Amino acid sequence: MHKQFPRTEVAGVSLSRMLIGTNWMLGWSHQSPAADSRIKETFAKPEDFSPMLEAYLSYGIDSIMGPIGNHPLMKAAIDYAEDKTGKKLIKIDTPIVNVSDSPEARREAEAAIKNCAKAGATFCLIHHSSAEELVDKNKREIKRINDYTSMIRDAGMIPGLSAHMPELITFSDANGYDVETYIQIFNCMGFLMQIEIETIASIIHNAKKPVMTIKPMAAGRVTPYVGLTFNWHALRKQDMITVGCFSEKEVHEDVEISFAAFEGRFPELEKRASPNNNQAAFGN
Repeated sequence: MHKQFPRTEVAGVSLSRMLIGTNWMLGWSHQSPAADSRIKETFAKPEDFSPMLEAYLSYGIDSIMGPIGNHPLMKAAIDYAEDKTGKKLIKIDTPIVNVSDSPEARREAEAAIKNCAKAGATFCLIHHSSAEELVDKNKREIKRINDYTSMIRDAGMIPGLSAHMPELITFSDANGYDVETYIQIFNCMGFLMQIEIETIASIIHNAKKPVMTIKPMAAGRVTPYVGLTFNWHALRKQDMITVGCFSEKEVHEDVEISFAAFEGRFPELEKRASPNNNQAAFGN
């Protein structure tokens, strides 16, 4: 049995500090259409996901983030892995909802949120593309956000906000909205971050609730050693990192890099491949 990954707590629920990301399972590489297609071709059936999900679960990494309710294949893959391992995955759903101010839109939003609950989600964090439509920078508020957090509570889930826009965190904290956790982009490149790395780090450190960070490796633009080592040292102990992988081997590498960061040592990894590995620069 592998050493178990550290955990944190959000609204009374125990979560692994490494969250399972789904972009590299569902086909959102942030790199190219060809990369997206390669992902979709690799993960075409529920059983295709299982080796990687089993690798995560072997370390006690049992918390998964993504638009699960809206993607039957992801839900089926989770069900398959749970049935095979006898272990449960804690689902953090990120639905895209219609936030227009009309009765019809509210009914549509409520249906989307209920679909997350039907899929077995414990947490429901409205997708940033929806939540950011409600931000009023002038009034420093998120208009009508309580409508949606109430829908989430009524559906039996824990509410949160996906915040690519950092104001979502600061405005929510300042106004005391019913939000238990945040998603925020954070990586050493500043990839897709709207302001400087130092400022986002300060916002995370001052957040009143635990933060689930995403894109620690800038969607493959930095190596796992660089991205994960930076993030684990820059975050608080209650915060989390969402790590998406393409294979079970990547899971094992990322976990080892993470444990090394916690323990203040260099990770035990194979040296990188080269046409000539017998080079003094490689430490030989």
